[in-house]
Amino acid sequence: MAERPAIVWFRNDLRTEDNPALHAARETGAPVIPIYILDKDIAHFPGAASLWWLHHSLSSLAGDLKNAGAKLIYRSGKSADVLKSLVKETNAEHVFWNRRYYAKHVEIDKDLKSDLKAGGVAVETFNGTLLREPWEVETASGGPYRVYTPFWKALKQLGPARAHMRPNLRKIVGPANPPKSEKLASWNLLPVNPDWATEIAETWSPGEQGARDRLNHFLNDNINDYADGRDRPDKDFTSRLSPHLSFGEIGPLQIWSAVHDKMADGKVSDKAAMKFLSEVAWRDFSYNLLFYNDDLPDKPLRENFANYPWRDDRDGLKAWRKGETGYPIVDAGMRQLWRTGWMHNRVRMIVASFLIKDLLIPWQKGEAWFWDTLVDADLANNSASWQWVAGCGADASPYFRIFNPVSQGEKFDPEGQYVREFVPELKNLPAKYIHAPWKAPESVLEEADIVLGKSYPNPIIDHAKARERALEGYKEIKSA
Repeated sequence: MAERPAIVWFRNDLRTEDNPALHAARETGAPVIPIYILDKDIAHFPGAASLWWLHHSLSSLAGDLKNAGAKLIYRSGKSADVLKSLVKETNAEHVFWNRRYYAKHVEIDKDLKSDLKAGGVAVETFNGTLLREPWEVETASGGPYRVYTPFWKALKQLGPARAHMRPNLRKIVGPANPPKSEKLASWNLLPVNPDWATEIAETWSPGEQGARDRLNHFLNDNINDYADGRDRPDKDFTSRLSPHLSFGEIGPLQIWSAVHDKMADGKVSDKAAMKFLSEVAWRDFSYNLLFYNDDLPDKPLRENFANYPWRDDRDGLKAWRKGETGYPIVDAGMRQLWRTGWMHNRVRMIVASFLIKDLLIPWQKGEAWFWDTLVDADLANNSASWQWVAGCGADASPYFRIFNPVSQGEKFDPEGQYVREFVPELKNLPAKYIHAPWKAPESVLEEADIVLGKSYPNPIIDHAKARERALEGYKEIKSA
């Protein structure tokens, strides 16, 4: 009788190295069946840019698994039904997966685990996503942290849950006759008519090898400039690992270990290393918030913000999405997002503040746009960060912190190189005026071949007046 196989259910953990579920399946000695399920009924199904990445990431994972000796199976449908059907079809004895942390996903996993166990199938789940499980980092009085700094101090003291990474699996034995698989191409994850992903494809290399290359480049070339330079969108000082982390092509423990190895070798300063790792840990903090707050993606954690006097400004929302607000740093960010599927983190805060506080458009509208257009769209990070800027989340930016898009541009893009790259119609403006073209003399505009209102829009709103309006709105909900 053929040996009963072990199934590994891949989700946002699309890697072979340091993958606890895959490693455990291989350790059984049974033939391994890796599967990815496209479940369109899942809460918060990926947006268009994420689906582009998913296609290429799955293709890369399938190649890595094939080289190791196993075939990645593609199936679509309700995940629990598909997995139970595969267990029955293959007479699998074991099922492994790495855990998820959003309540609606956790519920699916718990019910499925219970059903499979009741049918005599061994089910094991693991932490393949975070440095520490949400319930492992608690305040002195018990329960989750709501402020980041003490969370980071506690996490740093605890360290990662595992001291050592699991090795890369170069040999995985699959069944002699693998189950039938759908074709990845039949899922139609890539854009056509038009193919808006041309520049995204030129910018990114999805997959585990792409993640390794990105980490090595950052650690060898940029990390020592990170602490002081990470807020400069005109410089290449950030890691750009976020999409690789989002899809689990690399895990935070791998990053943590690699950074500490560089520190031990004296090649990375403590300041740079700790600043970078604190940003990696923000991701853990966001997942803690998501785990303990079911409504984080949809509702403000500070409930009084539900009564904020938001505006239904469709024209403003459209201008913001297209990068035509008349504020160059905002427009550069939104165009970078559309062209490359990514935006520099400092600029994310600026564009979010502009949408929420200058235009008084609900943060959920911005979150939804980011969800559809970011290749690194991550439910925990996206939700927690938008709530942070809006002032309605945990450890949120204070409500009166309203970014001035002109001074932010002047401070973090002083020569205007970032704006020139993504708003080319302003490329000939002197740095003195590039973040506020409306202040430039007519002769300067003429020499730069700019006609405000035609070749580049006038500001759609007066920031000073918008700031006062936003503060009045906050006073309303504060007094209420």
